[in-house]
Amino acid sequence: MYQNYKNVETVKPGGLELKDRLVGVQRVTKVTKGGRAFGFSAIVVVGDENGVVGQGLGKSKDVASAIAKAIEDAKKNLVRIPINKGTLPHEQKGKYGGARVTLLPAAPGTGVIAGGAVRAVLEAVGVHDVLSKSQGSSNPHNVVKATFDALLQMRSAQTVARQRGISLEKLYKG
Repeated sequence: MYQNYKNVETVKPGGLELKDRLVGVQRVTKVTKGGRAFGFSAIVVVGDENGVVGQGLGKSKDVASAIAKAIEDAKKNLVRIPINKGTLPHEQKGKYGGARVTLLPAAPGTGVIAGGAVRAVLEAVGVHDVLSKSQGSSNPHNVVKATFDALLQMRSAQTVARQRGISLEKLYKG
């Protein structure tokens, strides 16, 4: 799922205190010759509020099992996101389908300034101070994936220094 990203560190769910957040439940309809067959689709974000987060999709004939399937799927897709003192290391834009998300680091005490789907992801990651803007599609599936796109492109100062082959002090001096 995260093959297109260079610095993604996948995480195993064992030993983590994961909290799940339901982003959305949609009722879906399949029209057959015998009438309409109703089902449910649920999107869930799980995280330990300390830099580890995952998202999952579950589909079923009833809501409870769709949510349970989504949580299981999310636990299979956990990744580590760099966090710098309760905010993000740098500004980043993400996109998926018609959804565009911009994430900006914020000063301590700002809080999470974000809408529904973006807020769920950022709170699951453990970011306390961030500014965000969601543009384009408001479809929760695409907004969550666009937020993940932005988060997966984040690089910590240590990662940047290691990639450039220089020390952290030299990185900050410019």
